[in-house]
Amino acid sequence: MNRKIIIPALIMAAGIATAGGLAYAKSGGGENDAIADLAMAKVTLAQAIGAAEAQSGGKATKAELEGERGAVVYQVEVVTADSKVFDVKVDAADGKVLSSKQDQADRGEHEDNDE
Repeated sequence: MNRKIIIPALIMAAGIATAGGLAYAKSGGGENDAIADLAMAKVTLAQAIGAAEAQSGGKATKAELEGERGAVVYQVEVVTADSKVFDVKVDAADGKVLSSKQDQADRGEHEDNDE
């Protein structure tokens, strides 16, 4: 292809991509889920951790606020004195423990594929 045609075509493609990104950002689609989830939570992270630790009798090692079926819950990982790991789900609206189940060995696997 001729060099005179390639450069304008690349500039035009970059302009279209930029315009599309700006339109998406203006449409509100760029809001982070964490902001929306936090706005729905009535219970603090510290309160959720306290509820999870009281339920399982251990110490929290991880906690995360997540949207789930139109509601928000805290997912708290708790380790007991006898080295058992529990995944405790706490309702972010009222602080009640919804479930507590013993976690299976992770064997070094991560849920996030970011690493």
